[in-house]
Amino acid sequence: MRPPPQGPRTTMSMGSPVQLRRLKPLYQLVVNNILAIVAVPLAAAVLLKASSLGPEEILALRPAHMFLAAFLPAAATVLYLMLRPRAVYLVDYACFRTSPNCRVPFATFLEHSRVWPGFDERSVRFMTRLLERSGLGEETCLPYAQHYIPPSRDLESSRAEAELVIFSAIDDLLAKTGVSPRDIDILVVNCSLFAPTPSFADMVAHRYRLRGDVRNVHLAGMGCSAGLVSVELARNLLQVAPRGARALVVSTETITPNYYMGEERAMLLPNCLFRMGGAAALLSTDGAGARFRLARVVRTLRGASDGAYRCVYQEEDERGNVGINLSKDLMSIAGDALKANITAMGPLVLPASEQLLFALSFIARKVLNNRIRPYIPDFRTAFEHFCIHAGGRAVIDELQRSLTLSDEQVEASRMTLHRFGNTSSSSLWYELAYVEAKGRMRRGDRVWMIGFGSGFKCNSAAWECIRPAANADGPWANCIHRYPVHIPDVLKH
Repeated sequence: MRPPPQGPRTTMSMGSPVQLRRLKPLYQLVVNNILAIVAVPLAAAVLLKASSLGPEEILALRPAHMFLAAFLPAAATVLYLMLRPRAVYLVDYACFRTSPNCRVPFATFLEHSRVWPGFDERSVRFMTRLLERSGLGEETCLPYAQHYIPPSRDLESSRAEAELVIFSAIDDLLAKTGVSPRDIDILVVNCSLFAPTPSFADMVAHRYRLRGDVRNVHLAGMGCSAGLVSVELARNLLQVAPRGARALVVSTETITPNYYMGEERAMLLPNCLFRMGGAAALLSTDGAGARFRLARVVRTLRGASDGAYRCVYQEEDERGNVGINLSKDLMSIAGDALKANITAMGPLVLPASEQLLFALSFIARKVLNNRIRPYIPDFRTAFEHFCIHAGGRAVIDELQRSLTLSDEQVEASRMTLHRFGNTSSSSLWYELAYVEAKGRMRRGDRVWMIGFGSGFKCNSAAWECIRPAANADGPWANCIHRYPVHIPDVLKH
């Protein structure tokens, strides 16, 4: 047998990337357990010293020293328990289940667009290219009003859609939890683009006959990340409510009044991506029967110009094709918002080994050279599951690249976009339902929800699973066996 060839291809220095990767598990073990590594020998030394003292030496200690040694730790423990925030739990959640008669295949959507005189042929071709590259499937749904020609956008139709989505989600949630509407203390509803009077919060309070002293809020204009804003608001209200209080959080977006029927290319993107959907979640400071514990919520904001929200396009070439790209400003601002959120969330959830590497990278960039590439923490060491807002294929691709996530870790986001489309602030709950429907959630698993919205906001929440779902009954109940599916870069018909 010939010996392996000798040379630079088979020899590696101690500082090579391969050997550094091999040493990383040892580094993580040492740094993440540094307190135990230091505390155990110290405690052993103290015990050995104490065991060597005789009765006379122990009695010779001053009473004041003995009192302080016992009182100060006890007082610090009591003070910590009194001042720490109350734990907030997710009792359960429910998503609106779309009906087959609301389904809008691509062919139906484009046929209606051609019939409507407000769209010219170039606009229809543009929307065709958008749909082919969108990552959406053939089972996404639009409200009943959008099935008419021309689509209805009046107040009555808009309220009908909102009532269908919101009431259906709440009914499912109350049936799951067995909680009476009279036991709800806080109500938070978010819908960005439709804020009628009376508000959705009033509509829910009237429908379910909530108590007269219920605290209710309607959040509008907060974009697709409003779902996590609502969760944070509910958490803050629960901190000042009586212990064991319950907060109902409802997230949706009303499509009916916001359907664009003009010819400006940049405004046609929402028509192709946004679909009907909604979710309801019940939070409480009582952990009995809860399924998740809310660990952290982080909100960051980065300013954006009007151009950052636009979908830019190139004129048709000689073959009639239209080039479509997301605005570079949008991705740049989204990246800045994500970096700010990572910087804020990292120290709260990452193990010490990742925090140390991130801190060293930050110091090196500030002190030595700003051109040094920043170290992106490995959030896979902190979370088992990732729910990235299904705002579009480009958003999911960018976050997968930035966070170095695997295809399986972004599967829930891609499949949610394919099955339900962009359901705005409720998409994160559909993704969590996907993970549970696939049977991947385990007790103790950690989930990171990342939402993007106008502003430009990047909001995220960390959850810890207490009890996985007992069954897959939810928005994926009738189709989970078909997923995951292959989604081509361009879907040709």
